[in-house]
Amino acid sequence: MLDLEPATNTMAELIRGVADHQLYVPTPCPDMSLGDLIDHVAGLSLAFTAAASKTSLEAGAGPSADMSRLNLGWRSYIPKRLAALAQAWRKDEAWEGFTQAGGVDLPGDVAGLVALDEVIVHGWDIAAASGQEFTCPPHLLEVAYGFLQASVAENPQGTPGLFDAPVAVADHAPLVDRVIGLTGRDPAWAGARR
Repeated sequence: MLDLEPATNTMAELIRGVADHQLYVPTPCPDMSLGDLIDHVAGLSLAFTAAASKTSLEAGAGPSADMSRLNLGWRSYIPKRLAALAQAWRKDEAWEGFTQAGGVDLPGDVAGLVALDEVIVHGWDIAAASGQEFTCPPHLLEVAYGFLQASVAENPQGTPGLFDAPVAVADHAPLVDRVIGLTGRDPAWAGARR
């Protein structure tokens, strides 16, 4: 069992740090503005909280990527959803048995790793797009790195809908850069940040 709270807290702070005018800037996620990505985070928070508790989401409540769905107060309600996500994965039973996320059946422990990966990687995406600093505890980066290495070993050309083919990153590069490279993102990505 892992504590996702350090990663969800980082993402919550990054979301609070996004200025309104930055919602339209590009992100490392192809075809997603920062506002679209933040909406995606709002939905995935609900989806992985439901996966932890092994409950179903209401229709239309899952992940999307549409800035027009952001409601007023998104800087407040999305951090609350992220806190609920971390809390849900603190329960042993979240990591046991089978669950569903994004319409896919998977073991609870795998769903927890996917949730962690989503929070870390999209946290980095938000930081890169908004010009903020990204931090993550090394032990969580190590877990994400191991998870992504296994995913790349099974799907060396990427996983459609999740990751592109890995980007080459030096073995001595910072761990966060190696994690990001495995997702098909360039760790040196620099879009229009202002």
